Amino acid sequence: MIKSNNGLGSAQLSSNFYATKCPNALSTIKSAVNSAVAKEARMGASLLRLHFHDCFGCDASVLLDDTSNFTGEKTAGPNANSIRGFEVIDTIKSQVESLCPGVVSCADILAVAARDSVVALGGASWNVLLGRRDSTTASLSSANSDLPAPFFNLSGLISAFSNKGFTTKELVTLSGAHTIGQAQCTAFRTRIYNESNIDPTYAKSLQANCPSVGGDTNLSPFDVTTPNKFDNAYYINLRNKKGLLHSDQQLFNGVSTDSQVTAYSNNAATFNTDFGNAMIKMGNLSPLTGTRTIVSAQLSSDFYSTTCPNVLSTIKTQVDSAVNNEPRMGASLLRLHFHDCFGCDASVLLDDTSNFTGEKTAGPNANSIRGFEVIDTIKSQVESLCPGVVSCADILAVAARDSVVALGGPSWTVQLGRRDSTTASLSSANSDLPGFSFDLSQLITAFSNKGFTTQEMVALSGAHTIGEARCVTFRQRIYNESNIDSSYATSLQANCPSVGDDSNLSPIDTTTPTTFDNAYFKNLQSQKGLFHSDQQLFNGGSTDSQVTSYGSDAQSFATDFANAMLKMGNLSPLTGTTGQIRTNCAKIN
Repeated sequence: MIKSNNGLGSAQLSSNFYATKCPNALSTIKSAVNSAVAKEARMGASLLRLHFHDCFGCDASVLLDDTSNFTGEKTAGPNANSIRGFEVIDTIKSQVESLCPGVVSCADILAVAARDSVVALGGASWNVLLGRRDSTTASLSSANSDLPAPFFNLSGLISAFSNKGFTTKELVTLSGAHTIGQAQCTAFRTRIYNESNIDPTYAKSLQANCPSVGGDTNLSPFDVTTPNKFDNAYYINLRNKKGLLHSDQQLFNGVSTDSQVTAYSNNAATFNTDFGNAMIKMGNLSPLTGTRTIVSAQLSSDFYSTTCPNVLSTIKTQVDSAVNNEPRMGASLLRLHFHDCFGCDASVLLDDTSNFTGEKTAGPNANSIRGFEVIDTIKSQVESLCPGVVSCADILAVAARDSVVALGGPSWTVQLGRRDSTTASLSSANSDLPGFSFDLSQLITAFSNKGFTTQEMVALSGAHTIGEARCVTFRQRIYNESNIDSSYATSLQANCPSVGDDSNLSPIDTTTPTTFDNAYFKNLQSQKGLFHSDQQLFNGGSTDSQVTSYGSDAQSFATDFANAMLKMGNLSPLTGTTGQIRTNCAKIN
């Protein structure tokens, strides 16, 4: 799955994707949806909700059951005891498979079923673009952090939708999906007993079916007036203080979105048009397409060959100079790309604004990522060569490769053509990036959530053959853990007391700290991993053999590392016309 980034993939999708391969797919889906909605009107809302909760991603990850390798998204806070309709999707999938085995994705079925559900309940239609592929993993943490919750205030809603590239107007539009469907008592109990911006008669009627204690799963309709009709009554209800959820009424509460709610309440046609357009946009959020779970087909190694032919040599010169001046900078630039590339959109470089909190202060980043001034220098030079052409995201990707080479490591061909995000996500940085205190199972999950195998996780961890870390990140290990060489622990304690000096630095690789080699893996075999998470890779677990292999074969590690970096650099980039080319990497244009 992908980091919660706002990359749209419509250029890779098309409305006639199945025209020759499965010409009856759309009519089959429509018939099944119409049958399910006729049987139970609520099912229309349930199928729409399934697509929404999947499409902060659009890869059918929401449908996956738990496995031994990952915990699915069905038990995430916004999903548990809430999303339903799986049996309808399963029925559709079974029918489509009998028509065209192995052709139509579950993600596309979700997208079409959502549209057909709205139409079945009287709403507008829209043109669903097709060609998504299904994810091979799921992310409980992303579902928990990315999806808006019923208790969100307006600022929380704006942030959640902005993180996916939606405007505030589109947030109001998509919220209109609550013109159909029902919610459990537990989702709105606090509102109907404790909030003042609710019509008292409406609150009292809800309390009859939702007691202050018990009855958690009792249902009430979102739209009290026309609960089974897709219309604009939701907005009329908000103006009358009859929003069911706290988050609903936040849209009309003496705030910036009041005017949009009013406009939609007065003009159903405008709402229908805007809703269809917003659903098209949502359906195109970072789909998996082509033949892989990454989108390298959108990137190319010669992207700037005519528009900025000297860009690569300019970046290399600056990186070589910076690393020559301070070898640690090579590791810092590599780390910047890694911490960006659980997304690859230069969001990590953005300073805070009034609209969002950037990622620099996230737990894995605060007092850790550095090298911004080097990127700024490179950007300035590149802008003087080719104004408005080269993205900050591409500069990060190339600088990471050049840093590894400058310290004696392997090279790889960087694919180019990324664009820069116009927002950042503090919550995604906190939830997606692996932490230095992680156990092996957590590391495997964090990397698996981004589509990496366990072997690729071990390979990428080899980046710790260069760089330094602060005392605060490894203090627990050197004073409290037993799977550490005692002499090594003692040497580290000399520079990292049990109290104080949090920022004192020690090299992650104690033997060749400024050479990119395979010494990191040899150190792990000698119980000289600096972080708890490092030593977890060689601790009687499933990754011991891979560590041993890399420890004895430097060339194998170099090859695997380069391939894994190439894959990481292609994680959900913004391409085409999405995002922008920032002039200043720290600020949106």
